[in-house]
Amino acid sequence: MDLFRPDKYYKSIYDVNYIDLKNNGIKCILFDLDNTLVPPNENKPNKKIHDLIDNLKELDFKIIIMSNSPKKRLAPFKDELVIDCSAFSLKPLKKKFNKILKEYKFDLSQIVIIGDQLLTDVFGGNRIGIMTILVNPISKKDFKITSINRRFEHFIETKLEKRNLFKRGKYYE
Repeated sequence: MDLFRPDKYYKSIYDVNYIDLKNNGIKCILFDLDNTLVPPNENKPNKKIHDLIDNLKELDFKIIIMSNSPKKRLAPFKDELVIDCSAFSLKPLKKKFNKILKEYKFDLSQIVIIGDQLLTDVFGGNRIGIMTILVNPISKKDFKITSINRRFEHFIETKLEKRNLFKRGKYYE
């Protein structure tokens, strides 16, 4: 069950303490796209996302969108935000995580993944050994496969709560 427990849990990406991450040696932020950065029905970044990414770049973070969505879905975000993307990441599998580690020459301790799902983002990050941050989904609307994942996620959350390891809505650093 520990593999499903995020290291940190915030209400949204705007509540994350990025200065603290920087001070603790994080150099690369992997962001999930759908329901983490934007709702699933938005096809380009809004001003608030632009501002956040610009601020993170000023802090010298390497920003990569790591999504299970296809390249076509990620292209407008990559182009407008001028960041790298990893499409068809197949999270929670380790392959794309390892590819990013190798390509960008980061140590495990220098990367964090921020996402809205325990089954893909948190489980994937914990399996590889990087810091994981869970945020609440932006929208109640999900892609069909994500809706199925949410049912499993609810089961996992119940188990974690019984063990006093995680409770939805109880944020922590």
